[in-house]
Amino acid sequence: MDQVYKLHSTFNNEDKTFLIDYEKELNEEQLPIVKAESGPILIIAGAGSGKTRTVTYRVAYLVESGIPLKNILLMTFTNKASKEMLNRVGMLLNMNLSALWAGTFHHIGNLILRKHAKKIGYDQNFTILDRADSKDLISSAVKEAGFNTTDKKFPTGDILQDIYSYLTNSQKTLAEVITIKYPNLMLLQAELEVIMKKYDEMKREQNLMYFDDLLSKWLKLFLEHPDVKAEYSERFQQILVDEYQDTNTLQAQIIDLMASSHRNLMVVGDDSQAIYSFRAAEFRNIIDFPKRYADAKMFKIETNHRSTPEILGFANDSISNAEEKFEKQLRPIRKAGTPPAVVSFRDVFQQATFIGQRILELVDEGTPLNEIAIIYRSHYHCLEIQMELTKRRIPFEVRSGIRFWEEAHIKDVLAYLKVFQNPYDGLAWSRILRILPGVGQKTAEKIWKAIQKTTDPIKALEESQGVPKAGDEAFLQFKALIRSLSGVTNCPSAMIEMILKGGYEEHLKMTYPNSRVRIEEIEELSSYALEYPDLEKLLSGLALTGGVGAEEISGTTTGEKQAVILTTVHQAKGLEWKVVFIIWLAEGRFPSYLSFQSPKDIEEERRLFYVAVTRSKDQLYLTYPMSFRSREGTMMMKSSRFIKEISEHRYQKWLVEEDLPTEEIEPPREYASDDW
Repeated sequence: MDQVYKLHSTFNNEDKTFLIDYEKELNEEQLPIVKAESGPILIIAGAGSGKTRTVTYRVAYLVESGIPLKNILLMTFTNKASKEMLNRVGMLLNMNLSALWAGTFHHIGNLILRKHAKKIGYDQNFTILDRADSKDLISSAVKEAGFNTTDKKFPTGDILQDIYSYLTNSQKTLAEVITIKYPNLMLLQAELEVIMKKYDEMKREQNLMYFDDLLSKWLKLFLEHPDVKAEYSERFQQILVDEYQDTNTLQAQIIDLMASSHRNLMVVGDDSQAIYSFRAAEFRNIIDFPKRYADAKMFKIETNHRSTPEILGFANDSISNAEEKFEKQLRPIRKAGTPPAVVSFRDVFQQATFIGQRILELVDEGTPLNEIAIIYRSHYHCLEIQMELTKRRIPFEVRSGIRFWEEAHIKDVLAYLKVFQNPYDGLAWSRILRILPGVGQKTAEKIWKAIQKTTDPIKALEESQGVPKAGDEAFLQFKALIRSLSGVTNCPSAMIEMILKGGYEEHLKMTYPNSRVRIEEIEELSSYALEYPDLEKLLSGLALTGGVGAEEISGTTTGEKQAVILTTVHQAKGLEWKVVFIIWLAEGRFPSYLSFQSPKDIEEERRLFYVAVTRSKDQLYLTYPMSFRSREGTMMMKSSRFIKEISEHRYQKWLVEEDLPTEEIEPPREYASDDW
């Protein structure tokens, strides 16, 4: 067996006849990679450089070189990526590739664990939990451990699941995870230790695994059973890993063990696009690869097929400021185009007006709506943009989440406001009552029926009773909040801030893993509400714009959906558009103020900026407001350090008219629809 494996550990292709003309099909950067000799290899593949093509041809070359399909392992981060690569290889070689192992880490882990589960105390027919079932089980673990789930200070199943996932994938201690992600839970560390242990016990007793377990149990199997590790590390003579910069500590350990026999490991990625630390991805995996594999060969793919020379010059200038990186320069194959434009505005409303107007001009010039993207650091940055596009009847698709005014926490806050505009709004009363600990649908209906019959439901709330004992304290706090809100109904912005500080912020922290983002969005709504003189105008304005289904329009010729894309940088990675607007490029917003105390976090923010810039093919607009109005007053904003770092010859500064038209503009005829 060993001789068979070793026979193919190096290539000797002098006398071989290949079906594929690799010299013809590949450029001077890709060819040496595809034909590289065995051993550890690190490929630094710049944005838009044809990475997938290189990996695809490498797999084909391995097969044509005599490596049996069953001895090749291709690991990707999405099923879509593995299917695309296998389809391409299959077309190149005109053969069935079913014997080749390819797929996500979780897919490969599942295959291995199905065969060896008994060695780590599981049956082979274990069930893989989906997210909802996992959350239910961890909630059951809380009850089994004897903790009071109605206590408002106890985290929800969503948060407990998020802690467990980060704990598993980062290989950090619980204390470290709480410090990094949930400092408000520091006092509950002992309870959380018990819950995590109980959750693991319940999964084992019921023969269940969650997605994270497919990796952690895989690692456990290899570490505790060297014979199993040897079986697979000897079997897979060639291992290829895509998007290596996105691997976490757990995945990197598994890869190293899988490659420990032959050491024929090719990892492909871009350190400059490592932006997922919030998911426990570890930047050091790719940076330190040459240290872990001292004999590794490094190749770079720097020819960019996507963007104009001007955009690439801007991107290269930006990433050159990174403290730690592999040196590279994206080189264009396209001809000269338009320099990126940096545009500053009086405020966020003028920024939104400009973008709406420019989009209509671009469409008039022949740019399809779905070739235009608006990219931002955080989801709440796009509130004014959504409002502006809706007013102008420009179709848009929000990929960073659902529309702002349809999000649960925004609807919660608006429900508080609605009971003051219309005290007989039973839906609004039910929604805000059910937020309280110990108050379910029946209790909420009971309270509502009691106050509905009165001439003043808000006043009648003071006398209402009937909440379970566990909710007494929260109900008293709720009544106090309603009393306070009654005194500021002429200022919706103040009401929103009062709601947040009156218990809702604590509710978010104990309910949602992304509570910080939700809090920021409510603060943004509070600032937005300053533009409205009273409650009725704010709620009517939001209701009217929220009711427009502009994103439902379809294209006129191809049938493809025609809509401007609104997306965070994280959601945009791997995609491209002809025209890109990167908005809110002000210090504190992009980069986020949360990164200011950590050089490591600032470095990731810079990589985020690089990813955003390299999404654009033809035109790039970088915009920011010079002032922002909040409850504390008007704040003057500075342009992002990521703009200041760029040589001024790399971009143009645009001047905008002081007063841009804000009225609703008729959209181009081919995108107009009476069905909106």
